[in-house]
Amino acid sequence: MVKYILVCGGVISGIGKGVIGASQSSKPDMRGSTSVPSSPLLPSPRSAHRPHSTIHTPAPLSPVTSPRRTRLSSVSSTNFPTVSSSPPALTNDSTAYDSSDGLSTPNTLFSKLTQLLNTDSVMLKPASPTSMSSSSIWSFLTDSEYVHPLLAQPPATNCHSIASSTGLILKTAGLKVTAIKIDPYMNIDAGTMAPTEHGEVYVLNDGGETDLDLGNYERYLNISLNRDNNVTTGKVYQHVIEKERRGDYLGKTVQIVPHLTNAVQDWIERVSKVPVDETGEEPDVCVIELGGTVGDIESAPFIEAMRQFQFRVGHDNFALLYVSLIPVVGGEQKTKPTQAGVRDLRGLGLLPDLIACRCEHPLLTATMEKVSMFCHVSPKQVIGVHNVSSTYHVPLLLKDQGLLDFLRRRLNLDEVAIPPAMKASGDHLMGRWKSLTVGQERLFDSVSIVLVGKYTSLQDSYMSVVKALEHASMRCDRKLILHWVDSSDLEPASETSDPVRYHDAWRALCSAKGIIVPGGFGHRGTEGMVAAVRWAREQKVPFLGICLGFQMAVVEWARNVCNLENANSAELDSSSPHQVICFMPEISKTHMGGTMRLGLRPTLFEPNTEHTKLRRLYGSKDVAWERHRHRYEVEPKYVEELEAKGSLRFTGRDERGERMQMLELDDHPYFVALQAHPEFCSRPLNPSPPFLGLVAAACGGSVLDEQLAINEKEYVAPHPESAKVVPASEAVTAPAKGRKQAINGVRVHGEVEDGHQDLEGMEETLSKVNLKDNLPNGISPLATH
Repeated sequence: MVKYILVCGGVISGIGKGVIGASQSSKPDMRGSTSVPSSPLLPSPRSAHRPHSTIHTPAPLSPVTSPRRTRLSSVSSTNFPTVSSSPPALTNDSTAYDSSDGLSTPNTLFSKLTQLLNTDSVMLKPASPTSMSSSSIWSFLTDSEYVHPLLAQPPATNCHSIASSTGLILKTAGLKVTAIKIDPYMNIDAGTMAPTEHGEVYVLNDGGETDLDLGNYERYLNISLNRDNNVTTGKVYQHVIEKERRGDYLGKTVQIVPHLTNAVQDWIERVSKVPVDETGEEPDVCVIELGGTVGDIESAPFIEAMRQFQFRVGHDNFALLYVSLIPVVGGEQKTKPTQAGVRDLRGLGLLPDLIACRCEHPLLTATMEKVSMFCHVSPKQVIGVHNVSSTYHVPLLLKDQGLLDFLRRRLNLDEVAIPPAMKASGDHLMGRWKSLTVGQERLFDSVSIVLVGKYTSLQDSYMSVVKALEHASMRCDRKLILHWVDSSDLEPASETSDPVRYHDAWRALCSAKGIIVPGGFGHRGTEGMVAAVRWAREQKVPFLGICLGFQMAVVEWARNVCNLENANSAELDSSSPHQVICFMPEISKTHMGGTMRLGLRPTLFEPNTEHTKLRRLYGSKDVAWERHRHRYEVEPKYVEELEAKGSLRFTGRDERGERMQMLELDDHPYFVALQAHPEFCSRPLNPSPPFLGLVAAACGGSVLDEQLAINEKEYVAPHPESAKVVPASEAVTAPAKGRKQAINGVRVHGEVEDGHQDLEGMEETLSKVNLKDNLPNGISPLATH
């Protein structure tokens, strides 16, 4: 029987912003003072915006703020730059969007105020004037001495750090752990959301486009989830409506209770039993994170489903961990928000077994006892989660407070049969995790990387990229210093429109020890990416291009080395005479959601690439598996011409050899690019090979050679063998039509050969056939005529 742990957040939470980082720094806030190093446990609000060309050092997040109308200490985030003191241009035109690449950036007064509230410590004074100019509104809003109670209720405290840490602790005990994230939004998945709307879109092995929190679970627990591990309101409603259309409810009135809530419970129970690790066995524990906040109208059906679910699985198989904020007001830790949240939760039929109190400083004994008294739990059921230098310390913080021992008793975990090998593996994991966190605190040398991207206004847009860089820097025993450059600021137009940002961006790029250009969509900022690629190529600066960065590297090479005038991508310039990047022929041009080339795909290394850096980083194997998410690819007819000039070579292609998926320059310290997204498969204890190569090359000296030698012998792909299967597809180019997909050990699902479908594909087809015992006219569906 699977054990379930529900993690949910309260109504009143802290105002956090920025990004988790391995180093601490401080910077002047908008009044010239220096901000306090902040907490790594609160996520950046996914609607926050940052000036684009700002140099950024990753640092812990800002301390939490009070939900009352009281004076606050300095809480400006070290991760967000100074906000301009001049008033922005405000307009009431609700249609003023920057939609050059599908982003929605309205210039309405409301949106501007929202940006301010999420960008710096912007609070309202008690006595607000009834009318004022835009300039006085700006001054009024940027006085961060006071906070208004209604504006102190942003999205919930980041439960995902605590949920992931809880799962990791259970895994160190030898248990098999899986995770489910519930997102109450109406989207079917996160695939059609702009990065600045909800953070990055995280891609799973099966092609599922999900919330970025699933990446946190995979990184901490070293597991491979699937699309069903992310439950959304849209998915559940679609599932219920499809059943109603088929007549599965036998003519009943379909309602939220019981039909929708039952569907949620059935979904969770089914997904919780799916193997997610290398054992291939059913998990012992499932950690469920309920997104949003308790009390939101959109999460109400899920709360009710969880209330019913606790009785379905039994008291000994269900535990609730409630995450709440303990603000500091006048130097005193306040418990009222936690009391109010628990009261609301109990009113909805859920009783917390554990209360994780997010606080700036260690939770005082008196505060713990007060929470215990007024929230109807024992003091041992109250856990303090205070600010630490890195989220990698959180699992150890929870374990030291007896979380594992409590869950053993509460869920009768001692009854779970744990093989000796799993116990030994758990002990080894804990040892390595402790070494990781201790070693991280003792690092003195640093490595500087510049990220040139389109969505630098929101750190969460590149969450996995940042994490992959962190993992690689820790392997190389370096502190990561990450500088953010908006690619638009590198373009010539920026030199006249905003010369300060232009020169700041180029100053950061020119001083870079390593450059990374990540993925994106749309025309905006792509010429800046091309400029960054050229600088890295010509100046011999270590470079890594991902997805769009890969395509822009091809465009730059075509223009400046192959002399293909105005070469470009079909996505960016349909009138270009040399479209070296083309639209993939099998991709839909009418539907956006779930229609890209998605999921885990193999890249086969070309002959005579044994000494290339990428192949050595992937353990000198013949095949590398990475996750993809793209609609465009290198135009096959230009490949020969592109490789004929200079040292560029497409070292990795797809299983039929028709799609270019990796490139590398031979005469460069480290210049590689991938069509895939290797950041999605990086782990703290197993860094992504391309990222490891970039950071090692940026460190200089012999670091890259050392890491190449280690990975050649020790690299192990994070994917289970069961996931290394590609869907059957038809060849597109003439040379590929005679090649099979199933080569070099690549397994193909649903492949048709000589008119016979493979067994798995046939079983899947038959499983979709829904035969009823009797048709409406009384005729048996199996009757012959």
